[in-house]
Amino acid sequence: MSDIIARCEAKGLRMTEQRRVVARVIGAADDHPDVEELYARAAQIDPRISIATVYRTVKLFEEAGILDRLEFGDGRARYEDAERDHHDHLIDVNSGEVIEFVDPEIEALQERIAIRLGYRLVGHRLELLGVPVKKV
Repeated sequence: MSDIIARCEAKGLRMTEQRRVVARVIGAADDHPDVEELYARAAQIDPRISIATVYRTVKLFEEAGILDRLEFGDGRARYEDAERDHHDHLIDVNSGEVIEFVDPEIEALQERIAIRLGYRLVGHRLELLGVPVKKV
């Protein structure tokens, strides 16, 4: 939580109390909230906060590299701390559930592909879309 605030301050962002609330909400999130969800959580802490403030703060944090914007194909931009441990996503297209995972084989394969194509991999995003397999 305070890690996000410290990173914002280190980047020279002016941290108002409402920006601090948004930073704390993002830092406490273990899911991938959109702006409306962040607003609902922030408003529980500070009922005076407006959705416009949350939108502006999220945009500021994204532009500063504090947040990553995620698009999961449902028309809603979602956000997570840009410095969370690396992981990939599997999105249930029926329910919208987002499952985080790390797979060493996928990581190694991506490295091999980059090398084969003459590149050094510096980052990646992997989002798998799926539907649950019906169990018999």
